[in-house]
Amino acid sequence: MATSGWELKSIEELKAPIKGSIAIGPFGSRMKSDCYVPSGVPVIRGNNIGDTRVLVGDMVFITPKLADQLGNAIVHADDLVFPHRGAIGAIGIVPRDNIDRYALSSSLMKLTCDRNQVDPLYLFYYFRSDDGQHELLKNASTVGTPGIGQPLSSLRSIKVPIPPLAEQKVIVEALGALDDKIELNRRMNATLEAMARALFQSWFVDFDPVRAKLDGGQPAGMDAATAELFPDTFQDSVVGPVPRGWEPAELGQIADVVDCLHAKKPEKSDEGELYLQLNNIRDDGLIDISDAFLVSQSDYQKWISRMEAKEGDCVITNVGRVGAVAQIPEGVKAALGRNMTGIRCVADFQYPTFLIECLLSGSMREEIRMKMDTGTILDALNVRSIPNLRFVRPTREIASHFEKIVRPLRRRMERNIQESRTLITLRDTLLPKLLSGELSTTN
Repeated sequence: MATSGWELKSIEELKAPIKGSIAIGPFGSRMKSDCYVPSGVPVIRGNNIGDTRVLVGDMVFITPKLADQLGNAIVHADDLVFPHRGAIGAIGIVPRDNIDRYALSSSLMKLTCDRNQVDPLYLFYYFRSDDGQHELLKNASTVGTPGIGQPLSSLRSIKVPIPPLAEQKVIVEALGALDDKIELNRRMNATLEAMARALFQSWFVDFDPVRAKLDGGQPAGMDAATAELFPDTFQDSVVGPVPRGWEPAELGQIADVVDCLHAKKPEKSDEGELYLQLNNIRDDGLIDISDAFLVSQSDYQKWISRMEAKEGDCVITNVGRVGAVAQIPEGVKAALGRNMTGIRCVADFQYPTFLIECLLSGSMREEIRMKMDTGTILDALNVRSIPNLRFVRPTREIASHFEKIVRPLRRRMERNIQESRTLITLRDTLLPKLLSGELSTTN
């Protein structure tokens, strides 16, 4: 019996009484990358397993005909999926959505649960706990690519403390409510990010308001006062037609570019000041400091000798996720770690939201790609070349108006990240207490 008084049961005992309830993904030869098609049956891979119950990242697809041949490597709603190679310890659950079936990648294994004994979400949260992680990792090899030598045997032998189903439901509801809010914040941020990107693209790349006025119409969805800020004609330039009064420019005209110190990484401190690393840079242009690396005050002073990054400043990376860009959030200051370059608005162009959206825009990514075509990554993204990245500079009035509209969106995104960070801490604190029976669910 478990210390909580709950019975210990093996996964072999908890699997559904059907053929293939514990199974491994297809051999790699049966599902190579050249099997992927634009649409069809989605394939769950290790990179689709995130921090909550929701699948993340881009999905790949195989044809229904190939899926029909995969037998037990097909999964359905509420099946659990585990990497047995690569990201050992990750745990995902197939969502309840309008997709009839998913396929496992060759690096995953699955478990279909016996619902009369265990709620699949209870097992999902168990394997997210320290005890569950220990069970998943104890037979893993870390030589070369992490992997489990006998993955299905290892999975079958794992023993789990199983409370009554009613108590499982309460545990799942408590932890699930936190995951739901974390996921809601993620979706909200995706919407806000899309709104900001779309507005920048419309105003400063496609010049939609100018084209509408040129055709004698009113820019769609725009009030008269905002429309008045835009010209109604184009003028020729070295990069082609641009709105009258606007001009082709280089990044160095609106921002200072400061390379970080490529010195030895400082020692981590229990308290002190924030030192940003590559893992703090998110894909949506925001900073996540949930895994904050703190350094002593003396080390911090050394690292900010060239630049102390503050609210509104941007950073761009030149190794790893090359070209990843993010902006320092409200109320944060930090030293920039190795392989980061700081970008700060100059004194007479204080529009940091325009700056970050410009750096994130598809047109700027294309500008960087073109520079890479004539050199290397380092040629395109160093302290000498970044100031030469080109864009079309609007009037100050329009840049200012864009700032007023979009900066609140980005601040909401920053607050959502901060709230989710708090919720993740709460969830991870409650998790072991609920799963051990230490925290009663009956009161």
